[in-house]
Amino acid sequence: MTTTVERTYRHSGLVCTDHTLAVPLDHDRADGPRITLFAREVVAAGNEHRDLPRLLWLQGGPGGRAERPNASGAWLRRALEEYRVVLLDQRGTGRSTPADRTTLAGRDDAADYLAHFRADAVVRDAELLRRALQGDRPWTVLGQSFGGFCTLTYLSHAPEGLELALITGGLPTLTGHADDVYRAAYRRTLAHNERYFARYPDDQKLADAVAAHLAEHEVAMPSGERLSVRRFQTLGLTFGTASNFDSLHYLLETAFVDGPNGPCLSDPFLRGLDATLSFAPRPLYAVLHEPIYAQGGRATAWAAHRVREEFPEFDAGRGGPLRFTGEMIYPWQFEEDPALVPLRDAAEQLAHRTDWPALYDLDRLAANEVPAVAAVYHDDMFVDREQALETAERVRGLRPWITNSYAHDGVRADSAVLDRLLAMARGEV
Repeated sequence: MTTTVERTYRHSGLVCTDHTLAVPLDHDRADGPRITLFAREVVAAGNEHRDLPRLLWLQGGPGGRAERPNASGAWLRRALEEYRVVLLDQRGTGRSTPADRTTLAGRDDAADYLAHFRADAVVRDAELLRRALQGDRPWTVLGQSFGGFCTLTYLSHAPEGLELALITGGLPTLTGHADDVYRAAYRRTLAHNERYFARYPDDQKLADAVAAHLAEHEVAMPSGERLSVRRFQTLGLTFGTASNFDSLHYLLETAFVDGPNGPCLSDPFLRGLDATLSFAPRPLYAVLHEPIYAQGGRATAWAAHRVREEFPEFDAGRGGPLRFTGEMIYPWQFEEDPALVPLRDAAEQLAHRTDWPALYDLDRLAANEVPAVAAVYHDDMFVDREQALETAERVRGLRPWITNSYAHDGVRADSAVLDRLLAMARGEV
């Protein structure tokens, strides 16, 4: 199997080569339907003719396309000092065959189709890509967030493909149910609410006022979508990264204007919410967010929605200060977000599916021989520290670096994160 090279081009000191590869939708049915996989290989100008090792970047998500080189994070320039970097659009995203409301419209088998878009399929895609690009030689993988989950699956099912595993903010629970994941996530999200309102104490009155206004008025965003209180609450997702932590503050400061009938929500505010809340750019994030934890014959059954009842602080109608939710997906979002409405039936079926294959091989991880290091962010809102450290103990030879200097996006914010992980992998620290 070989890739099709679409084109090579240069910009900003980079040489980029675009690859496409046809892969099976279901890797257990090699003769079945195929989808297209897209990857962009990047090398620093001047190094394009050198036989550098390759590093595969597995981004967070699920359902996020790979970074584009003209908007690179800090890690990319550092990686290019010694690697050819492969930016893979994981199946269903970016220029890989997309999976969204348009491409899945009218498919009665949409749930069965989307069941093939978890970490196990991503890893098998990566293995076909690796062999197409460099034969039997293993490569290094850098997995961020969900990309780290994929890396643990890689170590479980195809360790022969890896020379080195680097993980940032992405050590998942290996055996925990989605209920365990979201129960811990709600606690962390409450803590991040407290940090936010400690930084911006005046925003509490603004957030409460917006919620009260939405409860009393029908408000539409510029897209025409209704803005509900519960949808407004999901803006807490921005608390999880350093790059977005302050974004809610700058939205709230533009919230109200004086209209002919009294205070109303401003167009700049509503436009900002529209751009932040819509899942149109990444529908798979919503559809697959709970299935990425499913294994062992148990359905997720809308875990975040059910577990939320244990945390009355998030009840906007209780009369207390408003609290924002974080990295949780709810069934009602498939009723309120037009990008998700056509996927509602598929999401419902996936929520109650039980025939999920195992994502991790505990025996193989316990006998792991691939050098592996991981950055564990002490105050990570998205990935639980205690669950991450428990996983680190179950992977033979994996060295964790626990730091409170970075949020979940640390590897994108500072090249020192990748520097530290490479030094750890090489025994220099």
